[in-house]
Amino acid sequence: MEKSVVVRRETDGEDVEGEAEREAVFAQLKVLCLELLNLSQNPQKDPATIPALLRLLRRTPPSTLQSFFHYTLFPLLLLLDAAVACRSQGKKQTEEFPTTPYRVSDKVAEGVIYCLEELLKKCYIGSIDQMVVIMKKLTSGAILSPSEAAEEFREGIIRCFRAMISGLLPCSDDSCSCKRTVGWPQLSDIRDYQTQVSESFKYDLETRECLLAFLQSQSALAAVGHWLSILLKVADAEASRGHRGSANLRVEAFMALRILVAKVGTADVLAFFLPGVVSQIAKVFHVSRAMISGAAGSVDALDQAIRGLVEFLMIVLEDQTNSSKSQGQSDELTEITNQDIVTIDVPEKFKLNPSRDSFHVERTKEWLDSTTSHVNKLLCETFPHLLIHPAGKIRGGFLAAVRGLLLKSSCSLKGSRLVMVECICTLAVDDFDEVSVAAQEFLDHLFSKGTNHHIESDVIKIFSRLLERLPKVVLGNEELPALSVVKQLLVITYYSGPQFLANHLQSPITASRFLDIFSLCLSQNSAFTGSLEKLIAERPSSSTGYLPSITELKVGFRETRYNRTVPNITETDQVKLEISSPTSYMLPRMPPWFSYVGSQKLYEMLAGILRLVGLSLMAGFQNEGHLAVILDIPLGVFRKLVSDIRAKEYDGEDWQSWCNRTSSGQLVRQAATAACILNEMIFGLTDQSTDALSRLLQKSRKGSDKLSWEISWNKRAKSHLIDCVGKILHEYQSSEVWDLPVDQKTIPGQTDSDVQHFSLHFLRDCAMLHQVILEGVGVFSLCLGKDFASSGFLHSSLYLLLESLTCSSFQVRNASDAVLRLLAATSAHPTVGHLVVANADYVVDSICRQLRHLDLNPHVPNVLAAMLSYIGVAHDILPLLEEPMRLVSQELEIVGRQQHPNLTSPFLKAVGEIVKASKNEACLLPDRAKSYSVHVKTKASDAITSRQERGSDFDNKVDDEDEWENIVLELNRSKRYRRTVGSIASSCLVAATPLLASSNQVSCLVSLSIIEEGVVALAKVEEAYRAETETKETIEEVIEFASFFQLKDYMNATNDGADENRLLPSINKIWPFCVACIRNRNPVAVRRCLTVITRIIQTSGGDFFSRRFRNDGPDFWKLLTTSPFHIMTAKNLREDNKSALRLPYRTVSESSPSIAEGSSLKVQAALLDMIAELSRDKRSASALDAVLKKVAGLVVGIACSGVTGLREAALNALRGLACIDPDLIWILLADVYYSLKKRDLPRPPSPEFPDMSTVLPSPLPEDCQFLYVEYGGRSYGFELEFSSVETIFKTMQSLVFVDQC
Repeated sequence: MEKSVVVRRETDGEDVEGEAEREAVFAQLKVLCLELLNLSQNPQKDPATIPALLRLLRRTPPSTLQSFFHYTLFPLLLLLDAAVACRSQGKKQTEEFPTTPYRVSDKVAEGVIYCLEELLKKCYIGSIDQMVVIMKKLTSGAILSPSEAAEEFREGIIRCFRAMISGLLPCSDDSCSCKRTVGWPQLSDIRDYQTQVSESFKYDLETRECLLAFLQSQSALAAVGHWLSILLKVADAEASRGHRGSANLRVEAFMALRILVAKVGTADVLAFFLPGVVSQIAKVFHVSRAMISGAAGSVDALDQAIRGLVEFLMIVLEDQTNSSKSQGQSDELTEITNQDIVTIDVPEKFKLNPSRDSFHVERTKEWLDSTTSHVNKLLCETFPHLLIHPAGKIRGGFLAAVRGLLLKSSCSLKGSRLVMVECICTLAVDDFDEVSVAAQEFLDHLFSKGTNHHIESDVIKIFSRLLERLPKVVLGNEELPALSVVKQLLVITYYSGPQFLANHLQSPITASRFLDIFSLCLSQNSAFTGSLEKLIAERPSSSTGYLPSITELKVGFRETRYNRTVPNITETDQVKLEISSPTSYMLPRMPPWFSYVGSQKLYEMLAGILRLVGLSLMAGFQNEGHLAVILDIPLGVFRKLVSDIRAKEYDGEDWQSWCNRTSSGQLVRQAATAACILNEMIFGLTDQSTDALSRLLQKSRKGSDKLSWEISWNKRAKSHLIDCVGKILHEYQSSEVWDLPVDQKTIPGQTDSDVQHFSLHFLRDCAMLHQVILEGVGVFSLCLGKDFASSGFLHSSLYLLLESLTCSSFQVRNASDAVLRLLAATSAHPTVGHLVVANADYVVDSICRQLRHLDLNPHVPNVLAAMLSYIGVAHDILPLLEEPMRLVSQELEIVGRQQHPNLTSPFLKAVGEIVKASKNEACLLPDRAKSYSVHVKTKASDAITSRQERGSDFDNKVDDEDEWENIVLELNRSKRYRRTVGSIASSCLVAATPLLASSNQVSCLVSLSIIEEGVVALAKVEEAYRAETETKETIEEVIEFASFFQLKDYMNATNDGADENRLLPSINKIWPFCVACIRNRNPVAVRRCLTVITRIIQTSGGDFFSRRFRNDGPDFWKLLTTSPFHIMTAKNLREDNKSALRLPYRTVSESSPSIAEGSSLKVQAALLDMIAELSRDKRSASALDAVLKKVAGLVVGIACSGVTGLREAALNALRGLACIDPDLIWILLADVYYSLKKRDLPRPPSPEFPDMSTVLPSPLPEDCQFLYVEYGGRSYGFELEFSSVETIFKTMQSLVFVDQC
């Protein structure tokens, strides 16, 4: 008897309205279904009926549509059958180009599919026979090949099948086998697959017909297996088509497979199909790994395949189902994400014990062991590749898959359990927060189980195997697998707790082996395994020489208790300061050599493990003192390097032979790696490190941390840490380490005649060692905080950092700059300059001590210059500079320069910084002294007036005396400071003056800058002295008036001596050397010297230089007597031959190099500019009084010549000279102009004025045709040119002479 399903409808008050709605729907369905029947007989008819039916089905609710399910299904199946039949016949035609069109067009076929899918989504299948019929129709369509049916048609068939399977609901019989199914895919939300079948329709209990139970029966397993095969083949066919394949079709196939597996849902039914499903999906993984685009590379398809495979395994290999056939317990483990894929060929023996008469497999223990062994092999080889898949969606699905396996089948799949735990650890630090949070939540749950012994044993095994694999993957060619392993080790270490790691390092052997592994991973031996792109990317460009700390000097960071004018800030410097953020000196950094091997992320993970090592050794009372023991392991490498260098010095071996030894370079590289490990271990104790680890590994944590990684910083722990840091710094600051050369010129004890050459690789290794050591100093300051300074580490390290600022390696300079700014920030100083000022006494003391032994410390001048670059005009440092300045002056004398010729330029740079600071301080003194003088005069006036009014009251007298005593003391303090500034400026002038005659251009230029700054400083000091004298006189008047006679002792405490008159005596000593500099004829030095002379004369006044220009002027004016474009004859050269100043200790070449015409032209223009500036300034114009006619004649000759390059400068000089004597200039120009013009001479405006011929000079001898030649002397190459004469005369007439009239 045929079974039937009774549909029961519940009636209520609204049944009348529902009946009316159903009648209306039926009326429309009737018309449309009849047209469908006609369309099945005549497919060529207009298919407008199908879209109308689809719209009706979509808007009709499931409860209404269920009543007409059979009525609507019949014509749709007829059309579907016809569409499949006509396409199946296409096998006989050409695959690419069929000769005849299909009887049912693609448009009609696709419309039928859409209608059928909508119907199956909303309606429940009433009987088994009806389901079998639908499955047969869909099966015939699903097996069509891509050449037979369109992609949309085949995809629609799969969607119809998925809709039909999804609509199968469990029956109402509690004892039915359908209750054993999972119902929906376990790794997905039910809403993703939920159909719209009305829940008000249920099986009648009397029918006992359950469609899900039928699918699990032996009679339906053939169809189930067939559909599993079809779905997998459809997905494989689309992947094999490459870019022509449909990714959507593959996704639909895998989704349908997952639902079918979930609906069948028992291990007994699916066990037979396990080998085929696993092997086919393994092929999917293989193809997906090889393809990154097209259908085979579809992310969604791979995600569905991973979930489908795992859901299948969760059902067949579930621990509870197979508990009677296997031993052990189920462990709880974590979720993981998706990644790339590996192919696994499934052997024939994977398919065990199939029955020939049924699709049933006896799941014996042998079958389970054999099956799980092959599945474990598949998972172990596939999961690591899926784990590093770049798509976040894949990793998210992979996480869900691994979590499902560990929760359901951890005992059955114990062979791959460690791999799955490692995958969970990798995903705990995934870049996607959703993935990492889910993984960390599972790890929290797992490690919180105190009774889970399997986890403890698994952690030990995982930790050991990861340590063994670490060097191989890090030093390999692929970064993603290396990053995955390092992440696993970091997470498993963190979640195991500090005591686990401390116990592992308890043994000296295991601790040494552990650190050796990390030394190998971080070693420089891997620096040459990287690609050329990494090497090029690591090299700094030419624009990376900028150091933010130097910009602080230019901007003017210092503002002390006095009001000071801040130097002008250039726009470029301001932009640089805005760009340089605090992140630019974040420490520790990745060591420079590691960039050739891995990325910043890989290093951060490796460093995180080392930071956990340091943290674990300080956490807990049982680990007290163990940190020092572990630190001795990498410190042993430093001690070995130091002892080897000491042995070299003892044996008298030179650096070149020592560096050429293979072991030497290896020792340097090992020391750099050890320094990197030490820095990271100590950094692990900082708050920054613990916060970073918390942000990375505690995203899921709420409330207090369950892991005891916190350190109890009691007095004993802090003292132990300070001892450890001190021990490390002692090795870091060893002089032997810093004697290692970083370039060819920084070798201790090397002279210019004895040059040693080293391998560039060795020099780079030494520079990287110094860089890592300097960064370690910054790390230690972060760790200790205020204790870093109170323990004396700041004072001992500051000099080393300043010294490194002068290193020739930019990497070392940059590291030193970063650490200095970090120390300033941690010490609550606004800038590095303030930090150095606050600790200047320690630095200056070290500098003075090493200045006395320059042979052993040739780098001290550079350190002094670098320190002063930071300090600038700092008020508190100047009193400390007298002693270093005295030592520097000694070294810049003749004997000192002979002993250390290579130190002249560094010393001059240091003197330049000192004199710059002195000048800036001196510029503040006059205003300060004048202000104080006004203040004292006001006080004096008030005191005299009040005393006259009060009379001689004793109490008031005592109070007034105390007040004036403070005023006197303040004046004395001001005098002492002024004298200090003047003394330092004078010392700078004395030290730099002899080098004005140097043939070395650099030394000469630096000396000229020192002279210019020093003269200004002395002038300001004398100006302040004059203001102080007025103040002193005012105070003396008050003392005499008020009878404060004992205050005279205070007044006489600072008697003024001859040192108050410093400026003119210093200039008197400077002048001969300036003349010597002019005689040397170095174009660049001469131009700079002329500028400096101008500033000196303008500062000190021209009267002092009038006699000096008369005596030494020929050396200046000789520069204007010869044109650069004139070729001198032998006679001219003999006349011009005058030997320059020769010092007895210097050898001078007899043949002087020729000077380019352009350079000579610039020198003459600079001299003309000097004449113009001096003559325009009334204070300095008197310097030219004695040589005015000589100078005017030379300038007129140049201005009237054909040398156009000097015309503007000569015109400017003439305008300046006209400010002194305009009549002289007019006569010289008019003489030339009217003599050459000879006609159209201007007539006198009235008879009382003489004629032009009587005004002009009388005729001169033939060798002196014009008056300017008689005054200026003979010149060469400056022949007159009338056009120039006319231009100059008319210009001067309009700009100067008219105004003078």
